[in-house]
Amino acid sequence: MTDVVIVGSGPAGLVAADKLSAAGNKVVIADRMPSPARKFLLAGRGGLNLTHSEDIDGFLGRYGSARSFLEPLVRRFDPQALQRFAEELGQETFVGSSGRVFPRAMKASPLLRAWLARLEKQGVTFRLRQTWEGQDAEGRNLFRTQDGSLDALPSRATLLALGGGSWPRLGSRGDWLSVVEGWGVDVAPLRPSNCGFLCNWSPFLAERFAGQPLKRIELAHGDIRQRGEAMISRTGIEGGAVYALSASLREAIASEGEAVLFIDLRPDMDMAALSARLSRPRAKQSLSTFLRKAAGLSPLEIALLRESVAPQDGTAEALAAAIKQVRLKLTGTSGMERAISTAGGIRLGALDDGLMLRQRPGVFAAGEMLDWEAPTGGYLLQACFATGMAAAEGILAYLGSGKAAA
Repeated sequence: MTDVVIVGSGPAGLVAADKLSAAGNKVVIADRMPSPARKFLLAGRGGLNLTHSEDIDGFLGRYGSARSFLEPLVRRFDPQALQRFAEELGQETFVGSSGRVFPRAMKASPLLRAWLARLEKQGVTFRLRQTWEGQDAEGRNLFRTQDGSLDALPSRATLLALGGGSWPRLGSRGDWLSVVEGWGVDVAPLRPSNCGFLCNWSPFLAERFAGQPLKRIELAHGDIRQRGEAMISRTGIEGGAVYALSASLREAIASEGEAVLFIDLRPDMDMAALSARLSRPRAKQSLSTFLRKAAGLSPLEIALLRESVAPQDGTAEALAAAIKQVRLKLTGTSGMERAISTAGGIRLGALDDGLMLRQRPGVFAAGEMLDWEAPTGGYLLQACFATGMAAAEGILAYLGSGKAAA
């Protein structure tokens, strides 16, 4: 009999398989896709952001309400441990100017190749193109194979690492939720996180400026402020600075039907300095030309300013205030298929300290299918690795306790 079946070949599942197989366990990893770690590879296309170098207290604060659950797990497998893990696989890391940590190769494929080679050496078996459909009455995992047949795989323990519901074309479709809920496990609906938002642009702005960036801006919602960049899409706004506010914006839309996002187009210039620039004689210049020359606004920023407050004239102070607080009304999220990650999933109280489901002895869960969320910047991958490691430790304790044979 297999010792452990791991369902899902993302970072949480792979790191658990690494630890479990290194301890001498027979491990099988099953995945519905034709090759492992599809989403991990996608994340690495623009530079694999493994983790972040900020101090641990600030780091842990990024997990919001899930901090108390994740803190002991991340402290046991912290950013330095993740860097050492990558370096053991021959992938030296470095800290970028933003504090983010990357492998020197700036992509996921070299790390993944070395990782899979080590798993193969440790005896891990992969069963690909097999879709998990739950367990039978005997606790065997059921997989729908490529030819449509149903295969039952017995094991001493199971780790579910199926991911959330973002980027469903890469395998994380969230269809496991109904199975787990049917076991009596407490779950929260999956919701997009680190996502873009819908805004009712005018046809002019949508057609003229879709795909163009807003650089060196500061976004605000409630008490949360975030500097960075964003991008205008045909239907709304997205990008790193927006993603950092996504949880707050999403919850406001859910409760109030809309959310107001404020944009400071000149965060490095205070009101007095900006007003002084806008007090210069305008002469015969159009408002657009004047704003471009006096405040350095781009055509997109000018269009955005008009979209928000439509300034035609007014005092320098009024124009400065409008530039420092462009108001956008957001009406919804851009959808799960474009979200980087998801919120929701198995509620954290449904797990014991070893990440085993309280309602399903011998079944553990890790990664993005748990109900936590975090901004981009390395925090997502760090928690996936840390929960995968913690689940592996829980499985080792479970197998060693004799419960699996009971």
